[in-house]
Amino acid sequence: MQESLELARRLGERLLAAGESVAAAESCTGGMIAAALTDIAGSSAWFGYGVVTYSNEAKQRLLQVEDGALREHGAVSEAVVRQMAAGALRLSGADWSVAVSGVAGPGGGTAAKPVGLVWFGIAGPDGWSEAFSCRFDGDRAQVRAQTVIRALQRLDELVAGRGRAA
Repeated sequence: MQESLELARRLGERLLAAGESVAAAESCTGGMIAAALTDIAGSSAWFGYGVVTYSNEAKQRLLQVEDGALREHGAVSEAVVRQMAAGALRLSGADWSVAVSGVAGPGGGTAAKPVGLVWFGIAGPDGWSEAFSCRFDGDRAQVRAQTVIRALQRLDELVAGRGRAA
């Protein structure tokens, strides 16, 4: 908890200094990234939107994730988190967005998508974006907590490096 608080504070300071903002689109974390960001007093100056899209229907309706991407790749995929991040930017008008979708467990894992697999999508200024996955160990709470920390770490790296060199 302390690590996510420090990361959120540092990210907020960077965003504020740059006059930028961030939005979150969350599935497996259920709003935990938004909660970490709003734990920082004054975060409304750089964070205004957090969307929990746990179901595929919510991903489609709120973030305009394409049905074909969900059917072909599944919710826990590069294609879907990229669309979630882009949808969060469209919805919020923020400069940056982070999206996460994963298998937090304890069930739901497969050989191709095991428990602990999380996909991250980040979108930034000028149409820039990236997606990556991580595999976390631990129980559901640990997977979700590690997801929040990794999302905040990567956002902080990108904002500090202006999205290209981190």
